[in-house]
Amino acid sequence: MEGWAALILAAGAGRRFGPGGQGHKLLADLAGAPVIRRTAQAVLAGGFAEVLVATGADHAAIAAALEGLACRIVPARDWEEGMAASLRTGLAALGTQERGVFVFLGDMPLVPVALCPELAAAAETAGYAARPRVGGVPGHPAAFTRAALPDLAALTGDRGAAALLRGRTAGVAYRETEASGAVLDIDTPADLAAAERAWKTIATSATSESAISRGALPKP
Repeated sequence: MEGWAALILAAGAGRRFGPGGQGHKLLADLAGAPVIRRTAQAVLAGGFAEVLVATGADHAAIAAALEGLACRIVPARDWEEGMAASLRTGLAALGTQERGVFVFLGDMPLVPVALCPELAAAAETAGYAARPRVGGVPGHPAAFTRAALPDLAALTGDRGAAALLRGRTAGVAYRETEASGAVLDIDTPADLAAAERAWKTIATSATSESAISRGALPKP
């Protein structure tokens, strides 16, 4: 992922989560760590030139949840405006040599980071952007080339990166995938439970594969 940066949006209040709509979903526990930490760990494993996290509401708590991880935290002081504010903040903090940026959402810890090299290549070939698609539904992360960055920086209000791609065909590529993590975000406790089940399935699979490679278990 040389030359590509990653921006994780983690500025919202997330107040729909929890009993009575209280609590911050990014700080909820997912298999022993906060959701935002799980997301950041996944993104960091992608080998990006730089990983930035745009914060806003509960900045201190989000920063604490990310302690020790090699990501740069950039506070969006006007985060209450909506998602566009955190996008602008993150983009302003990018270096000038990046070939493009991947936009991740903080509440999507199972995002298929392994697809990023393909998405980067597809975005550069298409000229503007690329994103995964699951059963016809566009997902994350979205890869934007430098050509798209001025448009991203011009967004206002609660319009996110997806707003630029909605209905646009020229310059945008899609990569079909069955990875449900591309569309699984956490807005409710039920979503968190689904993510926990999926996380445990992946962890169990990874443990089994490791045991097979060590000869501790027979190949299926």
